[in-house]
Amino acid sequence: MLRKGLLGLLVILALIVLYFIAWPVPVEPVAWKAPPSPGYTGAFARNDLLKGLEFLKIGANHGPEDVAVDDQGRIYASTHEGFIVRLQADGTKPENWVNTKGRPLGIDFDGSGNLIVADGFRGLLSISPEGKVVELATVADGIPIRYADDVDCAADGKIYFSDASTKFGAKESGGTMEGSLLEIMEHGGHGRLLVYDPATRQTSTLLRGLAFANGVAVSHDQTYVLVNDTGNYRVMRYWIAGPSKGKSEPLIENLPGFPDNISTGLDGRYWVALISPRNPLVDDLSEKPFLRKMIQRLPAFVRPKATSYWAHHGHRREWQGSERPAGPEYRLSSKHQCDGNQRSLVHREPRLSGCRLFGEVQGGIVGHRPFYGRGQNKVNTLRRPGKG
Repeated sequence: MLRKGLLGLLVILALIVLYFIAWPVPVEPVAWKAPPSPGYTGAFARNDLLKGLEFLKIGANHGPEDVAVDDQGRIYASTHEGFIVRLQADGTKPENWVNTKGRPLGIDFDGSGNLIVADGFRGLLSISPEGKVVELATVADGIPIRYADDVDCAADGKIYFSDASTKFGAKESGGTMEGSLLEIMEHGGHGRLLVYDPATRQTSTLLRGLAFANGVAVSHDQTYVLVNDTGNYRVMRYWIAGPSKGKSEPLIENLPGFPDNISTGLDGRYWVALISPRNPLVDDLSEKPFLRKMIQRLPAFVRPKATSYWAHHGHRREWQGSERPAGPEYRLSSKHQCDGNQRSLVHREPRLSGCRLFGEVQGGIVGHRPFYGRGQNKVNTLRRPGKG
């Protein structure tokens, strides 16, 4: 009887081992070397500069990934429920304006007043002022756009947007978060930066090989596009004009968290939202793809995942200038919300008097007022020496 019991136990153990070794999973992890995390010190040190946030309600909706402001000052937010919620300029009277029937993420207005939407389920969309939804792009260079993530419209009318993963689509993966976790765990570089040209109605690929392509921002001088390479903890720059046109390079590397949205701000600033701190286990296993694949066979609730900032809620990074922010010419700064609430913020700084807007991934829109202009900034922003 004892022998049979031991035999049964061995069989069970063998099946468990076989499961962790051979059970099929969707990822094929790739070895890479994560840089040592700088941690939350120096320019990343904890502060409470976002503690004065004002919360604006968006009805029964949640998860506003991005916010935009029209020429009347009205505020728009993309939500998890598929609605584009519109508020009045003073942040009141939220209404479900349009439902994209997908998962709207990044949003921005073009020069004709259309709201351009990067929809994680549907691709690149355009919504007219009257609320008519039109698909602009669902394929780029013969490859389906499976996870349109963020978007920014250039002055010449071209629309730059990210396809976070050509392998792990948001809809096919069961959601935007699920798709992002698979892409980052595999680290196969399936993300890309795309451009849609309204004149030709063609979409083309500008940059490939990103480990979850995320936030997108066209530079103030319209010479380059920034895109967040989330899984590599960095911001990439792709030149669209000038002698370096067509080339790309890292602009900021080795961030202490996962960069999500990125946007231009006032006075030449750029803002980067860090959605979650880095996961030490993910970094430690970066060069061990076999172990990462085994981890993927664990129940979902114990796998590595994005976490809220327990002491660094709403972490923002900012810098000013068009050059690479490194060396003595530049200083980086960060802003945090440290009120004990579980919030992960994404950022938008529209040119709207007296208000800086944030989207809260799991809650409502957030407005921070006031903000400080040139010569009045009360935090360490990145500036050239001698500038205001």
